[in-house]
Amino acid sequence: MSSESTEVWAGWYRDRAGAEAVTITAADGQVRTRIRGVEYQGVTFAALRAEGGGTLSSCVLEWDMPLPVQVDSEVQQATLSCLLTLGEPAQDGAGPDRAELNLTLHCGGAAYEAGVADGDFEDALARIRGQLPPGAELGDREPAQA
Repeated sequence: MSSESTEVWAGWYRDRAGAEAVTITAADGQVRTRIRGVEYQGVTFAALRAEGGGTLSSCVLEWDMPLPVQVDSEVQQATLSCLLTLGEPAQDGAGPDRAELNLTLHCGGAAYEAGVADGDFEDALARIRGQLPPGAELGDREPAQA
């Protein structure tokens, strides 16, 4: 996420009460979304908190984002599929007891996967970078058209 631009992705929120379409926005070093009328924001996807307090927990967020991949001198359009699973509220109320982020990059007929237990997006993305073939590099993320 760049602090100089606003990125917007369409996705899904699911919990025990059902599912709903959501929009996820990243701007100014913050991630934001609105779920069932409540605004959530945080510095990472796994640290989303309601504006009045309370953390996002016991749910799944899922979204796709376009992500260009440069292979040698050619740019290929790829899709990064993101799945964030947030566990039950922690005993201390500091957030969910677990935050699992799974990323899958779909590019050129191949899929590159990475999962992290702490929900850190940049860490998971770095793991995908490490799987790419020689000469391939991830480009800048692009916002979805809302």
